[in-house]
Amino acid sequence: MDGLMDWFAALPLADWWAARSGLITVAGINLAHPEALLLLPLLWLWLWVLRRRESGQATISFSRAAVLARGPRPVLRGARWIPWLRALALTGVVLAVAQPRSGARAERVNSDGIDIVMTVDISSSMLAEDFQPQNRMEVAKDKVKRFVMGRTSDRVGLVAFSGEALTQVPLTTDYPVVLAAIDNLQIGQLEDGTAIGTAIATAANRLRNSPGRSRVMVLLTDGENNRGSIDPRTAAQAAGAFGIRIYTIGVGTEGMAAVPVGRGLFGLRYENRPVKIDEPLLTEIATSTGGKYFRARDAAALQTIYEQIDRLERSSVEAKAYIRYTQQ
Repeated sequence: MDGLMDWFAALPLADWWAARSGLITVAGINLAHPEALLLLPLLWLWLWVLRRRESGQATISFSRAAVLARGPRPVLRGARWIPWLRALALTGVVLAVAQPRSGARAERVNSDGIDIVMTVDISSSMLAEDFQPQNRMEVAKDKVKRFVMGRTSDRVGLVAFSGEALTQVPLTTDYPVVLAAIDNLQIGQLEDGTAIGTAIATAANRLRNSPGRSRVMVLLTDGENNRGSIDPRTAAQAAGAFGIRIYTIGVGTEGMAAVPVGRGLFGLRYENRPVKIDEPLLTEIATSTGGKYFRARDAAALQTIYEQIDRLERSSVEAKAYIRYTQQ
């Protein structure tokens, strides 16, 4: 049987038929070897020729019909159906060779996807309460989670930074793990400060060898670079050399904001201080890598920014789905 299937697979018409019949599914059932159906027209043609030949050979000449009527009658009145029963039996054999099966099929599909690292500032200034009724940190976590939940085939990673940077989740399509890590982001997990250069270098290290055609870093911060030994511009140039685009987001209102400055008897103590975001630096980092800088002055603006980045970054990747079949 395997030799027969190999012979059919070698036919030029077999590939054309298999490519198209694989798209046909009836009641959730398709065929493992649709090229076997090419036997059916040949089978029925052969039976038709055989039937014609037998009917021609069975002709008997009589001078009168009455003589034929007195002759022996066939014992099997249903004998004329034997060729058709034979045809149906052989059709069943062909269908068995085609192997009907249920379940989805294993196929390659093209889908939009990117390799993207979400890089989030968790310095103490992210507790500023200028995004009422929530602080900057809670709003940022909510919007980043919404961005991740909109992914389908993107590989997403998470880097948190303040005075130092740490990879929370490497690139993955396991979105529940990424969402849980975002929920667990807390101020004070790392040494305080804002090390933008270190954050870029850490995220770029995760992206530089990634297989995706599009490599993207989304860096969210509310301050100025004041920690770390890596210059942000140098880190951005290195990231750009690896084909990584950086989108930077400055978070914070204009003017003054209530910023935590220490702890008192009843929790954090806040003071109104000017919002300081190094917009020229963030703009330079983004434009030098082919990205873009955004300023989020409220929660709605931050949501819109992530939606814009989503529309800007799309590239075609190939994914393969493997599904188990049940033979029918």
